[in-house]
Amino acid sequence: MDIKKTIIQQLAEKGEIKVSDIAKITGFSRVYIHRYFRELQNEGRICITGKANRARYVLTEAMETQANQESMRVHRMLRNNNLAEDRILDQIKSEGRILTELLPNIYSIFAYAFTEILNNSIEHSQTDLIDIVVERTAGNLCFNIYDRGIGIFNNIMSKKGLKTHLEAIQDLLKGKQTTAPDFHSGEGIYFTSKIADRMIIKGSNKSLIFDNIVPDVFIKDLHRQVVGTRVSFKIRLDSIRQITSVFNQYTNDSFEFSKTEVKVKLFREGVDYVSRSQARRILTGLEKFKTIELDFAGIKSIGQGFADEIFRVWKAHHANTKIVSKNIDENTLFMIKHVVPDLQLVNNS
Repeated sequence: MDIKKTIIQQLAEKGEIKVSDIAKITGFSRVYIHRYFRELQNEGRICITGKANRARYVLTEAMETQANQESMRVHRMLRNNNLAEDRILDQIKSEGRILTELLPNIYSIFAYAFTEILNNSIEHSQTDLIDIVVERTAGNLCFNIYDRGIGIFNNIMSKKGLKTHLEAIQDLLKGKQTTAPDFHSGEGIYFTSKIADRMIIKGSNKSLIFDNIVPDVFIKDLHRQVVGTRVSFKIRLDSIRQITSVFNQYTNDSFEFSKTEVKVKLFREGVDYVSRSQARRILTGLEKFKTIELDFAGIKSIGQGFADEIFRVWKAHHANTKIVSKNIDENTLFMIKHVVPDLQLVNNS
């Protein structure tokens, strides 16, 4: 183990640390670890603040510059007024290097998870402000989204008539549950929890932890009450997880779409397609095709979110892909035109 490197990495992530912090991580004694802190001090790479048991170590100015190159952080406080999660993602991507030079599978996982969780805060939290932190370290890409609204577990309890937070968590873990069935499929959080290395949802006095490295799910009591909802998400930068493989693993017959190399076909009758989550899942991986064929046979209506995600958001990022639509009835056509009035729809009906 390179103890000096571990010290520098911990300082880059946390800002300041104690000798005991590194001793816990490495398993070595404080006396042994202290040698490496002294060496880094003598090299001018770190300095100490405070005395005795209040002593903390921080990076020197020169090392802070180097650490900033290895650890990037974006913080946004957003007023929840006409927010669009895809536009926030685009802003973060365009304003710095934090989302550049990522493996394609990592960016796909991050983009799906970030937009799903942010959309939940925008539409369900009843909050005025949403706090967003995106951080990239040498090994991980993470985000934290915190709203000060009703709280996810409280919201489920209220809408479902449940009595306890544990009942709300149990309901959430089932998947395909939603407090707004007219607008959402309730699958966004479920699938996001499956593509993370680690995802934590905190609300009220409970913490729900999805650890896909172990893998397992844990519930813990919080020592301090959380107002609203806090969600943290982490994925390793070298993860080989593929988002399409996860979707296929958990959707099976309920996936509601089939696809060939150049076609996506809606094939289940009597299903209302209303969710951005449904649209995002089915479009994932289709950017490699030049033409996508959507067959709306048997579909009597689609929701605004579903239409917007396909015909505005996704199409704006994949201008070279042609979307061909078949068998569109007037209700579906109206909703598509409602979200993209100027769209020149390619229709094979």
